[in-house]
Amino acid sequence: MCYCRYTTFFIIVSSGSKYAEYLGGSTTFSGLVIGVPTVFSGLSLIFMVRYDEGRYKMPLQVACVAAILGNILYGLAYQAKFLYLILIGRIVMGIAFTNFLYTKRYCSDPRLVGVRRRTTLAGWLVVGQSTGFTVGPFVGGLLYKIGFKNETFNGYTSPGWLMACCWLAFGAFVTLFLEDVPRTTSLLSSTDSIPLDTRQPSPRRSEEGIAEVRRSLDIPRARRPTPTTTPTTPSAAPEFSSISPRQWAVIATMCWFAMTCFFVLGAWEVNIPVYTAAALGWTPFAAGNVIALGGVCTFPFMFANVLFARRVQDRHLLALGSALGLAGLLATLGVLAAGQMRFGTLFACWFLVALGFNLASTVTLSLLSKQMPHAWNGKMSLAIQYSNFTGRVTGAVWGGASVQVGMMPYLGLQIAFLGIGALMFMTMWRELKAKKG
Repeated sequence: MCYCRYTTFFIIVSSGSKYAEYLGGSTTFSGLVIGVPTVFSGLSLIFMVRYDEGRYKMPLQVACVAAILGNILYGLAYQAKFLYLILIGRIVMGIAFTNFLYTKRYCSDPRLVGVRRRTTLAGWLVVGQSTGFTVGPFVGGLLYKIGFKNETFNGYTSPGWLMACCWLAFGAFVTLFLEDVPRTTSLLSSTDSIPLDTRQPSPRRSEEGIAEVRRSLDIPRARRPTPTTTPTTPSAAPEFSSISPRQWAVIATMCWFAMTCFFVLGAWEVNIPVYTAAALGWTPFAAGNVIALGGVCTFPFMFANVLFARRVQDRHLLALGSALGLAGLLATLGVLAAGQMRFGTLFACWFLVALGFNLASTVTLSLLSKQMPHAWNGKMSLAIQYSNFTGRVTGAVWGGASVQVGMMPYLGLQIAFLGIGALMFMTMWRELKAKKG
């Protein structure tokens, strides 16, 4: 799911600016086309979470339908000679991208994942994310290079038609084979504001609670306690007013880093085709290759992160990722100042940026989920996801406008965002300590 969604998001990165230009748009408009789905994903989530009943199959099916329709509209814009149809198609696709939330929520859902597995699963999620932004730009650039010179299936429209077919196949798979979690009230409802260990237990609920403890603490089977149905007195549901100022500061820090990571990644993914076309005369195929190659080279490190996540604290991973990302941004400033931007230097800078900010993005939700009551998992997931959406859409627009505003201001804003995050991070260092894994 993560791979298919991210491929859909990034497959137009290589040729999207040329497509918009062909239909009469600007590079800034192409950045808007790439980033706008996240705006409508955020709006759609307001309604989706009210009716998902804490489950995953219905949101997935809605996502498949929206992705098929949106990609078809994107492909039809060429024949219609209507610039805003590609924007409309991407807006419809935004409904499909609501599953950015559901995949993250799944990885921290206490019904499914113990505390000591959440960062590991988040690492696998980012591996899928990296695969999507590697395969997507490469395939999009390759389709542009091949061309397929006809009115329906050509270098501009083929990404839309290809992804519509992929989502159709994935939708059939989800409908036939996905086993959903038991039906409950929404994770954002008032009943879910009660922690698992304070609800009036039933035999089934007690067994589920014990299963969660087993997963969280990795208790060997021989030492697991016998289920009990002894009633306990339910306590009052936790409210946001019970969160301490330091906890609010941790939430703000994680949301800021979630926004910053996706702002920088979104800006670079849009900027590379735009900048290289203007300054170096590259084609979408060449730009897509650079984006894809940077993603491929991050794979060994992202797999290593999955293997070692259980031994490293989340705050250390966040610090390492931020430092690598900052090194990439500063190296880019130095290369531009020296006038030495070439394929090799651009690739090296992009590799550091992609590796650093993808690594940092693995821990934002997992760290919060370890520090907050289980019942707030839905709320924390929403907070992080809206931060991701904000960063993604503003970063895409900023990347498309980079040629107009200049590369130095373009990079300076990214460094400023990261600097604010670093100040928050150092201030909250002790409060960011959480269980490993």
